[in-house]
Amino acid sequence: MPEGHSVHRIALQFKRNFVGKRVAVSSPQGRFSADAALIDGQVMVDARAIGKQLFLEFENGLWLRVHLGIYGAWDFAGEITVDDTIRSARGRMGQTNQRGTVPGEDVPDALLDTPVLDSRGEDSIASMGAPRRARLRMSESEKEDDTAFAFPPAPVGAVRARLLTDTAVADLRGPTACEVLDEAAVARVIAGLGPDPLVDDGPEVEDRVAETITSKQTAVGQLLMDQSVMSGVGNVYRAEMLFRAGLNPHTPGKKVPKDTARALWRDWARLLDTGVRTGQMMTMDDLSPEDWAKAMASREDRHWVYKREGLPCRVCGTNIVMEMMAARKLYWCPVCQA
Repeated sequence: MPEGHSVHRIALQFKRNFVGKRVAVSSPQGRFSADAALIDGQVMVDARAIGKQLFLEFENGLWLRVHLGIYGAWDFAGEITVDDTIRSARGRMGQTNQRGTVPGEDVPDALLDTPVLDSRGEDSIASMGAPRRARLRMSESEKEDDTAFAFPPAPVGAVRARLLTDTAVADLRGPTACEVLDEAAVARVIAGLGPDPLVDDGPEVEDRVAETITSKQTAVGQLLMDQSVMSGVGNVYRAEMLFRAGLNPHTPGKKVPKDTARALWRDWARLLDTGVRTGQMMTMDDLSPEDWAKAMASREDRHWVYKREGLPCRVCGTNIVMEMMAARKLYWCPVCQA
Protein backbone atom coordinates (compact mmCIF):
# COMPACT_ATOMS: atom_id res chain seq x y z
CA MET A 1 0.00 0.00 0.00
CA PRO A 2 1.39 3.44 -0.88
CA GLU A 3 2.66 5.29 2.17
CA GLY A 4 2.31 9.01 2.77
CA HIS A 5 5.19 10.16 0.58
CA SER A 6 3.67 8.49 -2.50
CA VAL A 7 0.34 10.28 -2.12
CA HIS A 8 2.00 13.66 -1.62
CA ARG A 9 3.93 13.09 -4.85
CA ILE A 10 0.69 12.29 -6.68
CA ALA A 11 -0.85 15.50 -5.32
CA LEU A 12 2.15 17.41 -6.69
CA GLN A 13 1.57 15.85 -10.09
CA PHE A 14 -2.02 17.11 -10.07
CA LYS A 15 -0.90 20.57 -8.95
CA ARG A 16 1.54 20.81 -11.83
CA ASN A 17 -0.71 19.47 -14.57
CA PHE A 18 -4.39 19.80 -13.61
CA VAL A 19 -5.01 22.58 -11.09
CA GLY A 20 -6.37 25.66 -12.84
CA LYS A 21 -7.64 23.66 -15.81
CA ARG A 22 -11.11 22.51 -16.82
CA VAL A 23 -11.36 18.75 -16.39
CA ALA A 24 -13.59 16.25 -18.15
CA VAL A 25 -14.36 13.50 -15.63
CA SER A 26 -15.71 10.13 -16.68
CA SER A 27 -15.81 6.51 -15.56
CA PRO A 28 -14.85 4.16 -18.41
CA GLN A 29 -15.50 1.21 -16.10
CA GLY A 30 -18.92 2.62 -15.15
CA ARG A 31 -18.70 2.21 -11.36
CA PHE A 32 -18.01 5.92 -10.79
CA SER A 33 -20.34 7.39 -13.42
CA ALA A 34 -22.86 9.08 -11.09
CA ASP A 35 -20.18 10.80 -9.03
CA ALA A 36 -18.14 11.67 -12.12
CA ALA A 37 -21.10 13.62 -13.51
CA LEU A 38 -21.02 15.87 -10.42
CA ILE A 39 -17.57 17.27 -11.25
CA ASP A 40 -17.42 16.75 -15.01
CA GLY A 41 -16.45 19.96 -16.83
CA GLN A 42 -15.38 21.77 -13.66
CA VAL A 43 -12.06 23.55 -13.09
CA MET A 44 -9.78 21.83 -10.58
CA VAL A 45 -8.77 24.44 -8.01
CA ASP A 46 -6.68 22.46 -5.52
CA ALA A 47 -4.94 19.13 -4.95
CA ARG A 48 -3.76 18.04 -1.56
CA ALA A 49 -2.68 14.92 0.29
CA ILE A 50 -3.26 14.12 3.93
CA GLY A 51 -1.60 10.90 4.94
CA LYS A 52 -2.65 8.20 2.48
CA GLN A 53 -5.66 10.13 1.15
CA LEU A 54 -5.82 12.44 -1.87
CA PHE A 55 -8.30 15.30 -2.12
CA LEU A 56 -8.96 17.11 -5.43
CA GLU A 57 -11.10 20.26 -5.17
CA PHE A 58 -13.29 21.62 -7.99
CA GLU A 59 -14.72 25.07 -8.58
CA ASN A 60 -18.28 24.02 -7.71
CA GLY A 61 -17.22 23.25 -4.13
CA LEU A 62 -17.09 19.48 -4.54
CA TRP A 63 -14.08 17.28 -3.88
CA LEU A 64 -12.85 13.97 -5.27
CA ARG A 65 -11.48 11.80 -2.45
CA VAL A 66 -9.23 8.89 -3.39
CA HIS A 67 -7.60 6.26 -1.19
CA LEU A 68 -5.49 3.94 -3.35
CA GLY A 69 -5.40 1.09 -0.85
CA ILE A 70 -3.34 -1.94 -1.81
CA TYR A 71 -4.16 -2.15 -5.51
CA GLY A 72 -4.85 1.43 -6.59
CA ALA A 73 -2.74 3.39 -9.06
CA TRP A 74 -2.85 6.58 -11.12
CA ASP A 75 -1.63 6.57 -14.73
CA PHE A 76 -0.80 9.99 -16.21
CA ALA A 77 -0.24 10.67 -19.90
CA GLY A 78 0.06 13.66 -22.20
CA GLU A 79 2.13 16.80 -21.95
CA ILE A 80 3.32 16.14 -18.43
CA THR A 81 5.35 18.81 -16.63
CA VAL A 82 7.32 17.18 -13.85
CA ASP A 83 9.04 19.14 -11.11
CA ASP A 84 12.12 18.07 -9.18
CA THR A 85 10.12 15.90 -6.78
CA ILE A 86 8.83 13.64 -9.58
CA ARG A 87 12.11 12.56 -11.18
CA SER A 88 12.68 9.00 -9.92
CA ALA A 89 11.40 7.47 -13.15
CA ARG A 90 11.68 3.89 -14.34
CA GLY A 91 11.56 2.55 -10.80
CA ARG A 92 9.26 1.95 -7.86
CA MET A 93 8.55 4.60 -5.28
CA GLY A 94 10.03 3.57 -1.98
CA GLN A 95 10.72 -0.10 -2.61
CA THR A 96 12.95 0.05 -5.62
CA ASN A 97 16.10 -1.07 -7.32
CA GLN A 98 16.23 2.21 -9.22
CA ARG A 99 17.63 5.61 -8.38
CA GLY A 100 15.61 8.41 -6.87
CA THR A 101 15.95 12.15 -7.04
CA VAL A 102 19.02 13.73 -5.49
CA PRO A 103 17.14 15.91 -3.01
CA GLY A 104 19.31 18.64 -1.51
CA GLU A 105 20.04 19.15 2.14
CA ASP A 106 19.81 15.47 3.07
CA VAL A 107 22.34 14.42 0.40
CA PRO A 108 26.02 14.18 1.25
CA ASP A 109 27.77 17.40 0.14
CA ALA A 110 29.77 15.60 -2.53
CA LEU A 111 26.53 14.59 -4.27
CA LEU A 112 24.72 17.92 -4.27
CA ASP A 113 25.58 18.64 -7.91
CA THR A 114 25.27 15.05 -9.15
CA PRO A 115 22.39 14.61 -11.63
CA VAL A 116 20.14 11.60 -11.44
CA LEU A 117 20.46 9.78 -14.76
CA ASP A 118 18.37 7.14 -16.42
CA SER A 119 19.61 4.45 -18.81
CA ARG A 120 19.81 7.01 -21.62
CA GLY A 121 22.21 9.15 -19.62
CA GLU A 122 19.69 11.98 -19.36
CA ASP A 123 17.53 13.36 -16.56
CA SER A 124 15.07 10.59 -15.78
CA ILE A 125 12.08 12.79 -16.63
CA ALA A 126 12.17 16.47 -17.59
CA SER A 127 12.82 18.68 -14.58
CA MET A 128 11.53 22.24 -14.42
CA GLY A 129 10.50 23.72 -17.76
CA ALA A 130 8.26 22.97 -20.69
CA PRO A 131 5.92 19.99 -20.59
CA ARG A 132 6.93 16.88 -22.47
CA ARG A 133 4.71 14.18 -23.90
CA ALA A 134 5.07 11.17 -21.62
CA ARG A 135 3.35 8.49 -19.63
CA LEU A 136 3.81 8.30 -15.86
CA ARG A 137 2.41 5.60 -13.58
CA MET A 138 2.13 6.53 -9.91
CA SER A 139 1.20 4.26 -7.03
CA GLU A 140 3.81 2.53 -4.92
CA SER A 141 5.27 2.19 -8.41
CA GLU A 142 6.32 5.22 -10.42
CA LYS A 143 7.35 4.48 -13.99
CA GLU A 144 7.80 6.77 -16.96
CA ASP A 145 7.51 5.90 -20.65
CA ASP A 146 8.08 8.50 -23.38
CA THR A 147 7.33 6.33 -26.39
CA ALA A 148 5.10 7.90 -29.03
CA PHE A 149 1.35 7.60 -28.51
CA ALA A 150 -1.87 9.26 -29.62
CA PHE A 151 -3.48 11.65 -27.15
CA PRO A 152 -5.65 10.96 -25.37
CA PRO A 153 -4.82 7.27 -25.17
CA ALA A 154 -7.74 4.87 -25.04
CA PRO A 155 -8.57 3.64 -21.52
CA VAL A 156 -6.92 0.31 -20.80
CA GLY A 157 -8.42 -2.12 -18.33
CA ALA A 158 -10.83 -1.28 -15.52
CA VAL A 159 -10.40 2.50 -15.28
CA ARG A 160 -12.56 3.67 -12.38
CA ALA A 161 -12.12 7.37 -13.11
CA ARG A 162 -10.59 9.33 -15.99
CA LEU A 163 -9.63 13.01 -15.55
CA LEU A 164 -8.90 14.67 -18.88
CA THR A 165 -7.73 18.17 -19.86
CA ASP A 166 -6.68 19.47 -23.26
CA THR A 167 -3.12 18.31 -22.62
CA ALA A 168 -3.08 15.65 -19.88
CA VAL A 169 -5.04 12.65 -18.69
CA ALA A 170 -5.05 10.77 -15.39
CA ASP A 171 -6.59 7.29 -15.15
CA LEU A 172 -7.41 5.75 -11.78
CA ARG A 173 -7.52 1.99 -11.33
CA GLY A 174 -8.28 -0.25 -8.36
CA PRO A 175 -8.72 2.27 -5.51
CA THR A 176 -10.14 1.37 -2.13
CA ALA A 177 -12.09 4.64 -2.10
CA CYS A 178 -13.14 6.97 -4.94
CA GLU A 179 -16.00 9.33 -4.17
CA VAL A 180 -17.19 12.90 -4.64
CA LEU A 181 -17.87 14.75 -1.39
CA ASP A 182 -19.01 18.21 -0.38
CA GLU A 183 -16.90 20.42 1.86
CA ALA A 184 -18.60 19.30 5.07
CA ALA A 185 -18.05 15.63 4.29
CA VAL A 186 -14.39 16.28 3.46
CA ALA A 187 -14.01 18.07 6.78
CA ARG A 188 -15.42 15.04 8.60
CA VAL A 189 -12.97 12.70 6.85
CA ILE A 190 -10.03 14.94 7.67
CA ALA A 191 -11.17 15.30 11.29
CA GLY A 192 -10.78 11.55 11.68
CA LEU A 193 -7.18 11.60 10.49
CA GLY A 194 -4.13 12.16 12.61
CA PRO A 195 -1.75 15.00 11.76
CA ASP A 196 0.44 14.91 8.65
CA PRO A 197 3.82 16.67 9.04
CA LEU A 198 3.52 18.29 5.60
CA VAL A 199 0.11 19.72 6.53
CA ASP A 200 0.23 20.16 10.30
CA ASP A 201 3.13 21.79 12.09
CA GLY A 202 4.12 23.43 15.34
CA PRO A 203 4.83 22.33 18.92
CA GLU A 204 1.13 21.89 19.68
CA VAL A 205 0.91 19.15 17.02
CA GLU A 206 3.95 17.40 18.45
CA ASP A 207 2.36 17.56 21.90
CA ARG A 208 -0.91 16.20 20.55
CA VAL A 209 0.79 13.19 18.97
CA ALA A 210 2.82 12.50 22.11
CA GLU A 211 -0.28 12.73 24.28
CA THR A 212 -2.20 10.36 22.03
CA ILE A 213 0.56 7.74 21.99
CA THR A 214 1.30 7.87 25.71
CA SER A 215 -2.36 7.69 26.73
CA LYS A 216 -3.00 4.28 25.17
CA GLN A 217 -2.35 0.72 26.27
CA THR A 218 -2.04 -0.41 22.65
CA ALA A 219 1.42 -1.50 21.47
CA VAL A 220 3.37 1.34 19.87
CA GLY A 221 3.93 -0.86 16.80
CA GLN A 222 0.18 -0.79 16.21
CA LEU A 223 -0.25 2.87 17.12
CA LEU A 224 2.13 4.01 14.41
CA MET A 225 -0.04 2.24 11.81
CA ASP A 226 -3.20 3.88 13.19
CA GLN A 227 -4.01 6.74 10.80
CA SER A 228 -5.86 8.58 13.56
CA VAL A 229 -2.58 8.88 15.48
CA MET A 230 -0.28 9.99 12.65
CA SER A 231 -1.26 10.15 9.01
CA GLY A 232 0.72 8.42 6.30
CA VAL A 233 2.88 5.94 8.21
CA GLY A 234 2.85 2.47 6.65
CA ASN A 235 4.65 -0.81 7.20
CA VAL A 236 8.07 0.33 5.96
CA TYR A 237 8.21 3.57 7.89
CA ARG A 238 6.73 1.92 11.00
CA ALA A 239 9.54 -0.63 11.21
CA GLU A 240 12.25 1.90 10.46
CA MET A 241 11.00 4.58 12.86
CA LEU A 242 10.81 2.11 15.74
CA PHE A 243 14.35 0.91 15.07
CA ARG A 244 15.65 4.46 14.83
CA ALA A 245 14.00 5.20 18.18
CA GLY A 246 15.29 2.00 19.79
CA LEU A 247 11.72 1.05 20.71
CA ASN A 248 10.40 -2.46 21.19
CA PRO A 249 7.29 -2.62 18.95
CA HIS A 250 5.35 -4.36 21.73
CA THR A 251 5.84 -1.51 24.22
CA PRO A 252 2.44 -0.18 25.33
CA GLY A 253 1.95 3.45 24.37
CA LYS A 254 1.56 4.33 28.05
CA LYS A 255 5.12 3.14 28.69
CA VAL A 256 6.69 5.19 25.90
CA PRO A 257 8.41 8.27 27.40
CA LYS A 258 6.82 11.48 26.14
CA ASP A 259 10.15 12.74 24.84
CA THR A 260 10.45 9.56 22.77
CA ALA A 261 6.91 9.98 21.47
CA ARG A 262 7.72 13.55 20.44
CA ALA A 263 10.89 12.32 18.75
CA LEU A 264 8.83 9.81 16.74
CA TRP A 265 6.77 12.68 15.32
CA ARG A 266 9.88 14.70 14.45
CA ASP A 267 11.46 11.65 12.81
CA TRP A 268 8.32 11.04 10.75
CA ALA A 269 8.42 14.66 9.58
CA ARG A 270 12.01 14.27 8.45
CA LEU A 271 11.55 10.90 6.75
CA LEU A 272 8.36 12.01 4.99
CA ASP A 273 10.06 15.12 3.63
CA THR A 274 12.93 13.04 2.28
CA GLY A 275 10.51 10.53 0.77
CA VAL A 276 8.52 13.20 -1.05
CA ARG A 277 11.63 14.85 -2.47
CA THR A 278 13.45 11.67 -3.48
CA GLY A 279 10.67 9.21 -4.23
CA GLN A 280 12.51 6.75 -1.98
CA MET A 281 11.84 5.61 1.57
CA MET A 282 15.39 6.43 2.64
CA THR A 283 15.68 5.76 6.38
CA MET A 284 19.44 5.63 6.96
CA ASP A 285 21.44 8.68 8.01
CA ASP A 286 25.00 9.95 7.78
CA LEU A 287 25.90 7.95 4.68
CA SER A 288 29.05 8.58 2.67
CA PRO A 289 28.53 9.70 -0.93
CA GLU A 290 29.29 6.16 -2.09
CA ASP A 291 26.85 4.58 0.37
CA TRP A 292 24.17 7.15 -0.50
CA ALA A 293 24.45 6.27 -4.20
CA LYS A 294 24.34 2.56 -3.33
CA ALA A 295 21.22 3.04 -1.19
CA MET A 296 19.49 5.04 -3.91
CA ALA A 297 20.15 2.16 -6.31
CA SER A 298 18.90 -0.66 -4.09
CA ARG A 299 16.33 -1.03 -1.34
CA GLU A 300 18.54 -3.61 0.36
CA ASP A 301 20.95 -0.80 1.23
CA ARG A 302 18.31 1.75 2.21
CA HIS A 303 16.75 0.36 5.40
CA TRP A 304 17.80 -0.73 8.86
CA VAL A 305 15.37 -3.62 9.41
CA TYR A 306 12.59 -3.68 6.81
CA LYS A 307 12.63 -6.87 4.70
CA ARG A 308 15.87 -7.94 6.45
CA GLU A 309 14.51 -10.88 8.45
CA GLY A 310 17.21 -13.42 9.24
CA LEU A 311 19.99 -11.00 8.31
CA PRO A 312 22.35 -9.53 10.92
CA CYS A 313 21.40 -6.19 12.42
CA ARG A 314 23.55 -3.42 10.96
CA VAL A 315 24.34 -2.25 14.50
CA CYS A 316 24.61 -5.28 16.83
CA GLY A 317 24.77 -8.28 14.47
CA THR A 318 21.72 -10.04 15.92
CA ASN A 319 19.43 -11.54 13.31
CA ILE A 320 16.47 -9.32 12.43
CA VAL A 321 13.10 -10.81 13.42
CA MET A 322 9.94 -10.82 11.33
CA GLU A 323 6.58 -11.47 12.97
CA MET A 324 2.94 -10.64 12.37
CA MET A 325 1.37 -7.77 14.28
CA ALA A 326 -2.29 -6.98 13.59
CA ALA A 327 -2.09 -8.94 10.30
CA ARG A 328 0.90 -6.96 9.01
CA LYS A 329 4.55 -8.02 8.85
CA LEU A 330 6.73 -6.40 11.50
CA TYR A 331 10.53 -6.28 11.32
CA TRP A 332 12.70 -5.45 14.32
CA CYS A 333 15.95 -6.16 16.17
CA PRO A 334 15.42 -7.97 19.51
CA VAL A 335 18.63 -6.49 20.94
CA CYS A 336 18.69 -2.88 19.72
CA GLN A 337 14.97 -2.64 20.41
CA ALA A 338 14.87 -4.71 23.60
